[in-house]
Amino acid sequence: MRKAMVSGLIFTFLLSIGATGGAAADLSELIERAGKGEAEAQYNLAEMYRKGEGAPKDIAEAAQWYRRAAEQGAADAQSALGKMYRDGEGVPKNDALAVKWFHKAAEQDVAEAQTNLGLMKANGQGAPRDYAEAVKWYRKAAEQGDEKAQHGLGIMYHNGFGVDRDDGEARKWFRKAAEKGYYGKP
Repeated sequence: MRKAMVSGLIFTFLLSIGATGGAAADLSELIERAGKGEAEAQYNLAEMYRKGEGAPKDIAEAAQWYRRAAEQGAADAQSALGKMYRDGEGVPKNDALAVKWFHKAAEQDVAEAQTNLGLMKANGQGAPRDYAEAVKWYRKAAEQGDEKAQHGLGIMYHNGFGVDRDDGEARKWFRKAAEKGYYGKP
């Protein structure tokens, strides 16, 4: 019943903006596939709701679809859900759940999740502060080319947090981030 109501609301919205035909059929098909449990369709539907592109913007609805995909192991959905919990966007702010979802995505080599997990571990958000763990996750993301992680790793080396202080290594990672135009905090 809820699925039918959501489909009806979306179709009504699409009619109101003149986006019927192919767009409505594509959205209806995506909703149907997502409802049947296809993680990729659930993630794509969540993205549409979050961005308000191809569907009405609805952050809470996006969070529900991200969760469904994340629970099936979809790494990008896990990372997105982690951000929603960290920021309190569409769900109540909950740093512990953010760490949980970032960790799941980070284990699947999602660089953005690794960077976010490193930052949360370094700051003691959602889990006890653990500089060694922060370095571990920053390094994994930095080696994939994530400029925020490279900068974060530079900070860790500069201050000797979780690693021996090493200004040469700090400069190396700061330089890599700067080469990509990143100069700020992770």
